[in-house]
Amino acid sequence: MMETIKNMLGLGPKTDYKELVKNGAIILDVRTKGEFHDGHIKGAVNINLDSLQNSLSKLDKNKVIITCCASGMRSGVAKNILKSNGFDEVYNGGGWYGLESKI
Repeated sequence: MMETIKNMLGLGPKTDYKELVKNGAIILDVRTKGEFHDGHIKGAVNINLDSLQNSLSKLDKNKVIITCCASGMRSGVAKNILKSNGFDEVYNGGGWYGLESKI
């Protein structure tokens, strides 16, 4: 129980995003095309959050997916959408700029 609370508060084990990417994780940027065009992580896949539900077939359920956006709000929603549609290993990487510095 205590571990669950720690994880929910972000006090649990830290995710090694660099290792996940090295092992083939997909970075899914759920910002708009315009936001993505203004700057993004090299190699990231851009699917706007508003069209994610209808674009799930473009993603591989067997791959690790790291979601990101501008601040972490939309990527959190995207993580929940993916998890509720059978994607097992999904991480909310938060804001793309901060995530980029971790990989």
